[in-house]
Amino acid sequence: MIKIKELIGVSFFKMLKQDIEVVFDQDPAARTYFEVLLTYSGLHAIWAHRIAHAFYNKKFFFIARFISQVSRFITGIEIHPGAKIGRRFFIDHGMGVVIGETCEIGDNVTIFQGVTLGGTGKEKGKRHPTIKDNALIATGAKVLGSITIGESSKVGAGSVVLDNVPDHSTVVGIPGRVVIQNGEKVRKDLDHHKLPDPVSEMLKDLKSEIKSLREELDELKGGK
Repeated sequence: MIKIKELIGVSFFKMLKQDIEVVFDQDPAARTYFEVLLTYSGLHAIWAHRIAHAFYNKKFFFIARFISQVSRFITGIEIHPGAKIGRRFFIDHGMGVVIGETCEIGDNVTIFQGVTLGGTGKEKGKRHPTIKDNALIATGAKVLGSITIGESSKVGAGSVVLDNVPDHSTVVGIPGRVVIQNGEKVRKDLDHHKLPDPVSEMLKDLKSEIKSLREELDELKGGK
C-alpha cells in the first residue's frame, strides 16, 4: 500500500501554506485565514488539483480524474489532473476557468475568471500552453495551443492568444497582439481601447483599389 508521504512529497504541505499566503498578497478583500479556507473556490480548486496531480503521477488515472471532476462540480473550475502547476498559483474568483492536460504553469502566476488554457484540436503530445513565472492572464482570455506565454507577461481581458508571447510583454486583442514589450509600446498608435480591426482595414484597401480602377476607366473613356 502506497504511503501518503510518498504520494504527495515532503514539501506538499509547505506548498499548501504558500497557496494561502498568495491569496492575502493578491486579494485585498481577504480578511482572515478562516474566511479564505472556507470561501475561496480558487484555493479549493488548486488544492484538489495538487492531490489529483499526485495520483496522476503515480498512474492512478481514474482516482485523479474523479477528484478533478468533483472539484469542478463544487468550484466551477476545471483543471485536468495532468496539468503541471507551480507554487503560489492564484485564481481570482475562478468561475469558468479551464486548464488542459498538458498545460505547464510556472511560479507566481495569476489568472482570473473565464480563462481558458486549452488546445486547438485533437493533436497528440504537448497541445496546451506553457505559462512562465509571474505571468498574468486577465478575465475571459483564451490561450490556445502549444504556445508559451513569457515570464512576467500579461494577457489582456477577452484576448485570444494563438502565438508565443515574449518575456515582459503585454498582449491584447483578437487575435492577440503584442502591444508593449520591455516597458515600451510596440505600436505608438495603439491603445487598449482602440484595437486594430482587420476587417475594416481590408475594406479600406478594397475601397482604395476600386477608386483606382474607376480612375483608370475614366482615363480610358476620356481617351476615346
